[in-house]
Amino acid sequence: MTRLESPLIDTHRRLGAVFTDFAAWTMPVRYTSDRDEHHAVRRRAGIFDLSHMGQIALEGPGAGDALDAALVGWISKLEVGKAKYTMMCNQEGGVIDDLVVYRTDDEQFLVVANASNHSEVLGRLVKGSVGFGATVVNCSETDALIAVQGPEALGILEQVAQVRLAPLKYYAILQTHIDQQPVRIARTGYTGEDGFEIYVPKPAAGALWETLTAVGAPCGLRPAGLACRDTLRLEAGMPLYGNELDLGTTPFAAGLGRIVAFDKPGDFVGREALASLAQQPAERTLVGLEFDGRRVPRSGHPVLARGTDEEVGRVTSGAPSPTLGRPIAMAYVDTRFAVVGSELSVDIRGRSEPAQIVALPFYRRKR
Repeated sequence: MTRLESPLIDTHRRLGAVFTDFAAWTMPVRYTSDRDEHHAVRRRAGIFDLSHMGQIALEGPGAGDALDAALVGWISKLEVGKAKYTMMCNQEGGVIDDLVVYRTDDEQFLVVANASNHSEVLGRLVKGSVGFGATVVNCSETDALIAVQGPEALGILEQVAQVRLAPLKYYAILQTHIDQQPVRIARTGYTGEDGFEIYVPKPAAGALWETLTAVGAPCGLRPAGLACRDTLRLEAGMPLYGNELDLGTTPFAAGLGRIVAFDKPGDFVGREALASLAQQPAERTLVGLEFDGRRVPRSGHPVLARGTDEEVGRVTSGAPSPTLGRPIAMAYVDTRFAVVGSELSVDIRGRSEPAQIVALPFYRRKR
């Protein structure tokens, strides 16, 4: 398989990054310490290369209607400059991918997909847009994506952007310039912190990274890899495709049924199945688990009824939480056990470890 590389690959090598293969991409997993990079984002700021994410533009008078038909959200009523978290499902209601969609102009939308699902989402949007008067463009071929996340992110970005960013609301996007280069800046992220994601033409990505790191150094900005991005999103209770979401999972089991817009006009892929599922009690529910011990649960570990060998669920994501100082996990469990405060156990390599169900997210930033 051909490996894909970010336009920032040489920058990462110079910084001494350790790389990992992720969804056909060679990406930095860490630069120094996972824990130190995690704490930097929580306490100051971190800069991430997210160029592996899929970027797909839909343009034309029917772009909004095409997205309404392809996705579970009501995209055509999204205001210009706003964003929406949504999903693409199959006819059975299984999740093909979870997405963020931005409306960048009256007849222009930007869909951001997970790297592992980029080709599938792109293909379905191309096929589904036929007859809607919409053109689909794979922007991943031309644009990079850099994120700055953490309490100092606003101060750093306002030193370089040509507009004030403080008024920009969460899940909103604007177009401006940094170092005379056109960029789109969105107040979105996957860390549980305030932060921004910057869409920039690939040839300008290296210079933008250098500008941001130079300006951010006095504010504690440091490069951050995919490993700490995973612990940050886990603490924030954010699902990861391939762990909490997949074709065998519906939005309702993931606690995200609210994003399915049954009130929008017209049909959309999976509507009939999702309408039926919405009327049925969920067999399993996504919950948060906290542990008092040191042993760390991982994806696939069985969840047991306390004091028994009865399997009542499976861990989907688990890690030591640098912020909380103890192991945490998300898991799907039988709905009858999915009550905050309930005591369960997790079989971690043959040893039963006590766990308690807690409300998600594990961490919520102070505003």
